[in-house]
Amino acid sequence: MTKAKPAAAKPKAATPSKPVAASKRAAQDKAPVAAKQTKAPDTGKKVKVELVTLRQLAASIGEASAIPQKQAAEVLTSAVAAIGEHLKKGARIRVAGLGTFEVRKRPERTGRNPATGEPITIKASKKVAFRPAKDFSEAI
Repeated sequence: MTKAKPAAAKPKAATPSKPVAASKRAAQDKAPVAAKQTKAPDTGKKVKVELVTLRQLAASIGEASAIPQKQAAEVLTSAVAAIGEHLKKGARIRVAGLGTFEVRKRPERTGRNPATGEPITIKASKKVAFRPAKDFSEAI
């Protein structure tokens, strides 16, 4: 029985040393913004759309306001929670320069089961609606 000759090992290319991140959170904060692909309405071609998270908003607000990122994140989280509580109570929320949030009631309606074509009843529900401010719409 003969032994197989070991394959010649390829020399490894020299890689520049990378500094080790202090924590996973630090690495996540510096991670690129996620992009989602959607179809452009007029051409049908896929377009990458930037996705900005609450954490990234907090970071930019912290930098602009010279406050710690953690404090900015707490303020944003509290604001979102407060908006949710007011919407649950049925209030309308107007944010100057941004727009108005409100809860709209959708009545019960008849739909069709796409698999069988059989008519079904879709129960009444509530949804959150957003109407952008005029200045905000024009800026986009």
